[in-house]
Amino acid sequence: MKRPVFRRWLRSVKKLSSAQKKELRNELAQAERKSLEEEVAALVGVPTACPHCHHDEIRPWGHASGLPRYRCQGCLRTFGPLTKTPLARLRHKDRWLYYMEGMNAGESVRKAAWRCAINRKAAFNWRHRFLTLPEAVMARHETGIVEADETYFLESFKGQRHLPRLPRKRGGRAAKRGLSREQIPVLVVRDRSGATAEAILPADNHQAIEAVLGPLVDRDAILVTDGGGKGPLALAARELGIAHRAVNLNKGIRILAGVFHIQNANAYHSRLKGWMFRFHGVATKYLGHYLGWRRMLERFGDSLGPDLWLTLAVGHCEG
Repeated sequence: MKRPVFRRWLRSVKKLSSAQKKELRNELAQAERKSLEEEVAALVGVPTACPHCHHDEIRPWGHASGLPRYRCQGCLRTFGPLTKTPLARLRHKDRWLYYMEGMNAGESVRKAAWRCAINRKAAFNWRHRFLTLPEAVMARHETGIVEADETYFLESFKGQRHLPRLPRKRGGRAAKRGLSREQIPVLVVRDRSGATAEAILPADNHQAIEAVLGPLVDRDAILVTDGGGKGPLALAARELGIAHRAVNLNKGIRILAGVFHIQNANAYHSRLKGWMFRFHGVATKYLGHYLGWRRMLERFGDSLGPDLWLTLAVGHCEG
């Protein structure tokens, strides 16, 4: 519509009755929903194979819920671009991108629900559906000088009705000082290029650490850890045959030969813990989702907008 015509149309709005204005609002809202659904469909893309049998010959088969449908010529089953993804069967597609605008700010479930006009339970479910695949987007290979260090998160049964202990309020504190079974170990591995990988360890021992470092760290790399050459990290490096340099923060030995330190890993720990504080403790069940969330913020920075969040959520971005 040309601008002079649009201005005349705007002036005529004042003459509309209440019923006509209500109808106009409904039409505009419907047009906006359709536009947002089309934007989501464009970002999701067209599947290249059947998600059921992986046959690559597919045909268009109408539309449903604002997204195109397809039919496989192999198994004859129909599917959509979100079939067998974490976003399958999620409603209100017109609000997804709006919801994702708050992801960069670490918006609370309550605020996201209020802003997007959805139920709090829906806002919580959306958060963890959107974070299911980004949890696995991390470095697959690290080389050069590689820093590895552990950090710990208090075990949490947040959201569960039946607890094996007395409840804590808003995160709370461990019953025992120092390390204990209440602390969940998370290994952070980071090289000097910024490539980062994290793993929630089933146990704080060298076997669990070896399982993480083995396929991740190049055998020509130099692994830098804390502990003065002792502990599970040092033992894992020896078992894997990786060159190892050990600083000892407790004794004030922070840098070796001017280049070997774990300051990048420790700085990452600090940013991670500071960012996590806003949630007042996260359920251990979902800890991996929050680690992936923070990792995406670190990796993509200001370029991480709603469009990229949606691309990550449907699995179109590799580690």
